[in-house]
Amino acid sequence: MPHQSFAELTRQRAFMRMWFARLFGTTGNQMLMVAVGWQMYDLTGNAWDLGLVGLYQFAPALLLTLVAGHVADRLHRGRIVASCMVVQTGVALILAAATQGWGASSGWASRELLLGVSVMLGVARAFQMPAQQALTPMLVPPVLLPRAMAFSSAGMQASVIIGPALGGMIFVAGATAVYSTCAFLFTAACVLIAVLKYDHVPPPREAVSMRTLLAGAEFVWRRKALLGAVSLDLFAVLLGGATALLPMFAKDILHVGPWGLGLLRGAPAAGALLISIVLTRWPLERRVGRIMLAAVAVYGVCMLVFGLSTSFVLSLAALAVSGGADMVSVVVRQTLVQIETPNEMRGRVSAVNSVFIGASNQLGEFESGATAAWLGPVGSVVAGGIGTLLVAVLWLKGFPSLANRDRMSPPVSVAPPPPLPPRP
Repeated sequence: MPHQSFAELTRQRAFMRMWFARLFGTTGNQMLMVAVGWQMYDLTGNAWDLGLVGLYQFAPALLLTLVAGHVADRLHRGRIVASCMVVQTGVALILAAATQGWGASSGWASRELLLGVSVMLGVARAFQMPAQQALTPMLVPPVLLPRAMAFSSAGMQASVIIGPALGGMIFVAGATAVYSTCAFLFTAACVLIAVLKYDHVPPPREAVSMRTLLAGAEFVWRRKALLGAVSLDLFAVLLGGATALLPMFAKDILHVGPWGLGLLRGAPAAGALLISIVLTRWPLERRVGRIMLAAVAVYGVCMLVFGLSTSFVLSLAALAVSGGADMVSVVVRQTLVQIETPNEMRGRVSAVNSVFIGASNQLGEFESGATAAWLGPVGSVVAGGIGTLLVAVLWLKGFPSLANRDRMSPPVSVAPPPPLPPRP
């Protein structure tokens, strides 16, 4: 019993180290993206270029998905995440050096540089996300996994709030100050992850083949509730996302500066943080499928309100509610993925899930930028909100196993009793 208590205490400490590492890493990433987006729009004034930043981050994630998932199932997942933090530190330092004297002749930041570092960030995140997602179930018992997922999401959303707001305030001192702060946060996250200890059992050696690389995709495809959950998030956020256009709304529609952009970027996370705290205390227990679909519909309505709003306060409120609705979807999806996946496949399945997340975020930014170049920012967001509502209705009919899912854990099948022996 004492050994068991010590083991549980060790796992809790490891989980909290990873929680703080994610807090620092996500805060740094959010600050970085606020600075890159504002700097890109300031350099070019082009919505298409804002969309390209998202596309250039998503392309490596798509190309490296199979490899990244396989690596996460083979190697020490903590060391993979730490290595990705080192790459992001290097990106922040490059940008800090490039923006020295930004606006003067000494600065050498350019559109091409910002797109190039976006590719580097995409490569790092391609390997980081599968390994990071697959770590949590190894640090908490299965019965506490829904609460752990909500608590992890609470920390991540807190950093999403802090990051943009802090980045917007520091931006007043110049982009170099923002990038330097990001480098410090990435370094702190790297140190915390590097000392993380957990029971890593190397898998048996197996020849790499297309079958092993595609095992995660096949696993998701065969489980329709899982496929419905991850694809619902993909299409809902892909169509309804407005993150890439926030610099345009801040500058041209709502008429606020970098500080306002930081608040707009942080508003969805504020709503998500509140809901994640609620779900940590009172996790969803029944009708999780219907609740997820309803949350996506609420998200679509919020995008319609935001797109049509010319009030800064109303826009903040709409984004905050959308973040809370999205958090419900995130917790249900992430918990379903981890509960239904065996540990030896969590890296590859998490890699597939990461592609859906990346497509909904980075590719969604490209879609928003491209649509805004055609319909304008308001038309792009309104059309996306309508599309999200249609997706919720279509998934209700197309994935009945997801819509009818009652609990997070799959129902336990009880074998029928053996037949009675025949009478003599």
